[in-house]
Amino acid sequence: MDDLDRRLVTMLRADSRQPVAALAQALRVSRATVQNRIDRMTARGEIAGFTVRLHPEAEAGRVRAIMMINIEGERSATVLRALRERPEIECVHTTNGRWDLVAELNTQTLAEFSQALDAIRLVEGISSSETSILLKTVTF
Repeated sequence: MDDLDRRLVTMLRADSRQPVAALAQALRVSRATVQNRIDRMTARGEIAGFTVRLHPEAEAGRVRAIMMINIEGERSATVLRALRERPEIECVHTTNGRWDLVAELNTQTLAEFSQALDAIRLVEGISSSETSILLKTVTF
C-alpha cells in the first residue's frame, strides 16, 4: 500500500458508505483511480470486507468484554479452533507479554455472558484468563 491507499483506507474506516466520487474529491484524484484502488486492495485481500459500526448507545443492552487468555505450552492452534466455534467471540488477537490471546466478546445478556465465560474457561489448553466488561465506549 502506498500513501494514497492508506489515506483511502482511513476514509473508508471512518465511513465505508461514502460515494466513490466523494472519496475521489477529498483525495484529489479521479473517481476511476479510487474505484481501481478499492478493487485492487479487495482482490489482494488487503480489504477483507466492509462492515457496519453501531453507535455504542444502539447496543446499550449488550454485554461486551475483553478476555485475556493464557495458553498451556504449544496448544495455540487447538485453542484457536475451539474459540472460533464460540459465537460470542467477535475476534481474537494474538499478543505478547503476560497474555497469549485477547478475545473480544459480545453477548445479549449477562446470563449469556456468564455461560460463554464458563464454556471458554473449559477449553482444553487454556491455563488462565482474565475478563473485563466494557462499561462505556469513548469515541474520538
